[in-house]
Amino acid sequence: MKVGLLLLTGGRGARMGAPKHDLRHPSGTTWGSYLVAVFQSVFPDGPVQVLGEALSDRPDLPVMDDPRRGPAVALKHWAAAPAPTVDLWWVVACDQVRWRNEDFRSWVALAQAADPGQRHWVIGRRDGYLQPLGGLLPHGLRSALADSQAQSLRALAESLPHCILDNALPGWRDVDTPEARKAFEDEDA
Repeated sequence: MKVGLLLLTGGRGARMGAPKHDLRHPSGTTWGSYLVAVFQSVFPDGPVQVLGEALSDRPDLPVMDDPRRGPAVALKHWAAAPAPTVDLWWVVACDQVRWRNEDFRSWVALAQAADPGQRHWVIGRRDGYLQPLGGLLPHGLRSALADSQAQSLRALAESLPHCILDNALPGWRDVDTPEARKAFEDEDA
């Protein structure tokens, strides 16, 4: 199975004081580069695409501009453009920095078991909250994604064949407020 990474970095990071993808991760890299490393630990030969802003410590990665009208519009924009052919895309936001190698490997295994034919956008749900970002999107759904009329991320996910898996993997806990950032940084202190 060939898997690619689509890393969303398009947010301004106003609440955090700087763009989230370039914040320092406890590992010593940026948040964005940390997620690339997690992905590459499991799929070392998988293509990586950045949707939004380039990573300051990974200028070698291909970047696609984000139209800055929300993640649903950004994903539809990406899906309408050429991309390397893979079986699945791990579509993840740069603030999902709690993913660890073993958790990502476990998530891929859970998704494969739930959707062995790779026909559904496999989405996580943690504590009742749907998480399309962090999910695994079959390459074959890109054209349906591009054609969707949905304007919100949740509506976009629901407009496509999807499968929801309840789980408590830590990667689903976004770090999207200054308070969540402090709690995340204190976890590794």
